Amino acid sequence: MPLHTPHLKSPARTRTARRTFAAALCVALLLGAGGGASLAGEPVRGGVLRFLVEHEPSTLVSIAHTAGPTQRVSPKVTEGLLAYDLDFNPRPALATQWSVSPHGLVYTFTLRDGVKWHDGKDFTSEDVAYSIKLLKENHPRGRGTFAAVTAVDTPDPRTAIIRLSKPAPYLLTALDASESPIVAKHVYEGTDPLTNKNASAPIGTGPFVFKEWVKGSHVILERNPDYWDKGKPYLDRVVIRFIADQSARSAAFETGELDLAGGPPVPRSDLARVQALPSIGSETRGYEYNGNMTQLYFNFDTPQLKDKRVRLAIAHAIDLSRLLEVVYFGYGTIAPSPVGPDLKKFVNPAIEPYGFDLKAANRLLDEAGYPRKADGTRFPLRLYANPFNGRDSGDFVKQALAKVGIPVDFQFFDFSTYIQKAYTGREFDLTLESLSNTFDPTPGVQRIFWSKNFKVGLPFSNASHYDNPQVDALLEAAAVESDPAKRRQLWFTFQQAIYDDVAAVHLIAPQGVTLFNKKVKNHTLGVTGPNASFADVYIEK
Repeated sequence: MPLHTPHLKSPARTRTARRTFAAALCVALLLGAGGGASLAGEPVRGGVLRFLVEHEPSTLVSIAHTAGPTQRVSPKVTEGLLAYDLDFNPRPALATQWSVSPHGLVYTFTLRDGVKWHDGKDFTSEDVAYSIKLLKENHPRGRGTFAAVTAVDTPDPRTAIIRLSKPAPYLLTALDASESPIVAKHVYEGTDPLTNKNASAPIGTGPFVFKEWVKGSHVILERNPDYWDKGKPYLDRVVIRFIADQSARSAAFETGELDLAGGPPVPRSDLARVQALPSIGSETRGYEYNGNMTQLYFNFDTPQLKDKRVRLAIAHAIDLSRLLEVVYFGYGTIAPSPVGPDLKKFVNPAIEPYGFDLKAANRLLDEAGYPRKADGTRFPLRLYANPFNGRDSGDFVKQALAKVGIPVDFQFFDFSTYIQKAYTGREFDLTLESLSNTFDPTPGVQRIFWSKNFKVGLPFSNASHYDNPQVDALLEAAAVESDPAKRRQLWFTFQQAIYDDVAAVHLIAPQGVTLFNKKVKNHTLGVTGPNASFADVYIEK
């Protein structure tokens, strides 16, 4: 069936208050919406966009990474086959047409003509085939997303045919630049994508060309004069600044040093004050594609945590309502299931928080054979936290577990160090993660609990070393089930199994907020928001 202009809504991304793209566009045209889904007015050429990425990425290309900072930068330089509007409808990017065979095993893409890599070489179907191979082998989510791919045929330079052994009902929503970038075969062939020099000086097909990366400070991207979408981008340059200190970010917005940032990029305690600045606008759309969660994961190689009673005691020790109020200032929702609240068609409504119950927590720890010693403690645990969750989240958990006799050594690192220690060293007992559910639970959730996705050194994978054959079977069945009702039930059963096993403690779904100078237009035109290419962004004079 042809899918060039389909009415394809993500089965999991319909927000109650979300407008359709057409409605948002009409509102923008009538009311001059401040930089969101607005194409009102004639775009202005020129100017420099000062874009904040809070934590410095370890790589600038998301071919083997799902890290938030990388996904902010990568799509400006390196593109995907498709893009998605605010209703999750796929739109042409490097592919101009696409179709899916009736049995769902063959995806055919017609590729854009006349596209060149930034080094002047032609973009062809060979690049698509090689990129999908890399994603399948190296990408934390791609290992699941493209698991059923048996071949990518390239009958001519403008045609790529993806062949599957089993249906992949989520595949057409997985092809955004931030998620499944298309990289140059001639740059990557024969190399390790994790160490390839392209990771720090990327060559792409996108609207901006990499200029420099000054570690600890910034990345500069410059306008691609040969971009395939003639006349775009409108900006001359994007300066991507890295500011790890939260208070410094707030100050930078207050003094006008920044034009745009996603996140929220400032402490939630500062958010209302910064939003009230007359020059600053805010937008909560543009986070549907990634839908972040805050989760507490166990290291199942830690002896004490092999006992479900200990894991359940830890769950009972954490007051989620208080966590939402104190750490998140109410910007979010309690989210007790591994499938987040944005994935409405998949989230199991029967899953409720374990409940804050210190008496039950203490009883379970006693039953597990860990009574309090003379000093009141039972056993120590080491806690890490993804810095996107902030230090406060780790402090909260540390204080909570101290009340049940578990002293916590909370270690907080910069982003790159955290990735190394959590996913290569695996030196944690508990880690507070910030993992996206994405556009569909198969790529978003399967990677975390699928035993076959335990791979030391692979970021945002099954770092817990969780291994449950029942869960594996449910994940693998849901990944190929084409009947929507049956697939939904498989995900319901999976959530119950994870909940019953206390495989993790799912905490909060934080609300995404983009802050922008009101002169910045067209920054949120689709579900990837600040992770988009910025080809349409312009700055009013």
